[in-house]
Amino acid sequence: MKESESLHFTGTIWRPPFEARSVLLQVTVGCTHHACKFCSLYGDLRFRISPAEEVEADLRIVARYQPRARRVFLVGANPFVLSAGRLIRLADRIRDFLPKVRTIGMFARVSDILQKSAAELRELRARGITGISIGTESGDDASLAFMNKGTTAAEALEACRRLDEAGIEYYLTYMTGLAGAGNGTRAAHATAALFNRLHPYIVGIVSLTLFPDTPLMREIEAGRFVPMSERERLEELRTFLKELTVPVTISANTVSNAVPLFGRLPEDRVRMIGRDTGRESDTSDRKLRDGTGRQTGRTGRAPPPRKKGLRFA
Repeated sequence: MKESESLHFTGTIWRPPFEARSVLLQVTVGCTHHACKFCSLYGDLRFRISPAEEVEADLRIVARYQPRARRVFLVGANPFVLSAGRLIRLADRIRDFLPKVRTIGMFARVSDILQKSAAELRELRARGITGISIGTESGDDASLAFMNKGTTAAEALEACRRLDEAGIEYYLTYMTGLAGAGNGTRAAHATAALFNRLHPYIVGIVSLTLFPDTPLMREIEAGRFVPMSERERLEELRTFLKELTVPVTISANTVSNAVPLFGRLPEDRVRMIGRDTGRESDTSDRKLRDGTGRQTGRTGRAPPPRKKGLRFA
């Protein structure tokens, strides 16, 4: 790629691990909320929408180098905040340049979903917008409030139910350690109870990382938040996995996880919560793709669908 063909990326670009093979397209910069106490991802970036001419210039470059692309992931903290009309026009424009694209994913806040009507969500799904990554972080309202997430467990429940009704697949995040020392069991119970009422394709598990120059670090210095020990975080994770009953792929293999885990519930539950959790997972990408030929989240697609017609292609 020539220097004059550089894509319009601003700051550090974040994507879920399972979007590794997806085309990354910047349509927004920064986060509309930008107030979570633990977050340092977007620094001083202010939220903005990428100009249409920048998006089209990037699509021309992608079309030249990846004309057979099938999956596009829109980068930015929460591009789903864009109006349904803008997202529909964007999806149509993507296919003007990349006609083989089947699905389009992105990050979303719970509030972004709640702002859209049932009819709008169905139309977005009809345009191939599916595989939405939601930073739920926890089902424990006390933790969400302290960390200034700006959403509640009840709102997450309603948002995901709307996605279910529209046939839009979604991935949830659970952050161990978020509740602080002594509260891991409470957070695990609340989060499992919430997720058991939903239908996520993947639950991505990360562990709270403490960064300097964040509001959370100032809370720690003031003695208003005590971080969990690594042991308590692992016990929190174990409790969560014991209580999670919904069929789902578990992806806890980021650098923040002291013990990397990857597998499928319920069939891999015993292995993942057993005493040998430090061993390398025997549930590989190949195993999860085996048989049906359907790809898993690591390739930007979801595991085998639980509902007829609900497939992340």
